[in-house]
Amino acid sequence: MNDVSGQAQGVRRVDIPILTRVEGEGALFVRLENGQVTDLRLKIFEPPRFFEHFLRSRTWREVPDIVARICGICPVAYQMSASNAIEMAFGVDVPQPIRDLKRLYYCGEWIESHALHIHLLAAPDFLGFPDAIQMAKDYPHEVRRGMHLQGLGNAILKIMGGRPVNPVGAVPGGFYRAPARGEARDMLHKLKEALPHAEAMVRWVGNLKVPEVTRDVPSVSLRADDEYPMNYGRIVSDRGLNIDVSEFPQHFQEFQQPHSTALHAHLHGAPYWVGPTPRLNNNLDRLPPSTAKLLGETPVAWPSNNPYHSALARAIELHLAMVEAIRLLEAYDRPPKPHVDVVPRAGVGSGCTEAPRGILWHRYEMDAQGNVAHATIIPPTSQNQAQMEADMRASVMESLHMSDEGLRLRLESGIRNYDPCISCSTHFLRLTVERR
Repeated sequence: MNDVSGQAQGVRRVDIPILTRVEGEGALFVRLENGQVTDLRLKIFEPPRFFEHFLRSRTWREVPDIVARICGICPVAYQMSASNAIEMAFGVDVPQPIRDLKRLYYCGEWIESHALHIHLLAAPDFLGFPDAIQMAKDYPHEVRRGMHLQGLGNAILKIMGGRPVNPVGAVPGGFYRAPARGEARDMLHKLKEALPHAEAMVRWVGNLKVPEVTRDVPSVSLRADDEYPMNYGRIVSDRGLNIDVSEFPQHFQEFQQPHSTALHAHLHGAPYWVGPTPRLNNNLDRLPPSTAKLLGETPVAWPSNNPYHSALARAIELHLAMVEAIRLLEAYDRPPKPHVDVVPRAGVGSGCTEAPRGILWHRYEMDAQGNVAHATIIPPTSQNQAQMEADMRASVMESLHMSDEGLRLRLESGIRNYDPCISCSTHFLRLTVERR
């Protein structure tokens, strides 16, 4: 049913500004009739960006630098998923030292992205502030701590990728440059010095008061044989899915909704959930001992089906990324060559890595000269789109007793739990509620 420009008799329509702390452009429309949600649409206005199309005919070396521009917050995820897919297409075997460099690179992205989300997006919601600037007046230490941790993540990205935003250091087969030993020592010292701050942050986030809700939805993530997944692993769910990344299209379906420019996705015909909470649910036994101990000290029981626990999951993963980066830097020995030689050939490759917001799947068809013949990129936000709408529908039913302003706060905080990067698949402009 389309929106109407006027108001029918007996209809109260309220337009409320919403979600100024989310990237992009869009709106949430809700229609309530006799206490039931009869229509709910998360409408995305962000225009298509055509990355998949203009990657065609580009050379394999260009791809990581181009896809890094898709998202300024998680460029590493795009570079690593693309590199993994191209390496598969060309039959490249990446040795462990370079796999370790990729993991270190990913640690930097998790640290900066999770710190940003916790302190600028989630905490103001839970503490009742309109934004982090207002929150900083009452919580100056916590905000400074979050910004310091975010800066450390950006510093890792800089020594690996040349700069923290739109980095240019990655190439299929590894990196153009590996950190110098002095850079690695300095970074190691800073991370060790900051690790107690990450521990304190977990305890602080774990004690924030959040709504108690449950969502019955499959948790989907990567799962690796011997580590908490970032760059590698099989795609699994808590409902029994266990597939190779190349099998993604046989189980997951993308589809278009008329009200949104962002694609939706289903697993076996139903919504599913990707991101830090599903990832933690599926990989509790892969946590480093110190991180597992810290998680056990929080009041939340895991696995969890409460979307509002995503902030704690991010805090745990930030601590894990700090621990992992320290481990990798302590063992670091600068390789004589930071990448393996790549010989282009015709082939098809798939890559899936764990962006901070969830699994990011790439597939490339390459011609014999190493140029892209066809590209498919499925970001985590579009995979969460259907579940976000389902979650918002449930949230409305749980919040019928609230005023329009209270409903606005509940829905916008709920959407922010998914950390949507909707310009990648949006700065929400308006919540429209029709009550009959």
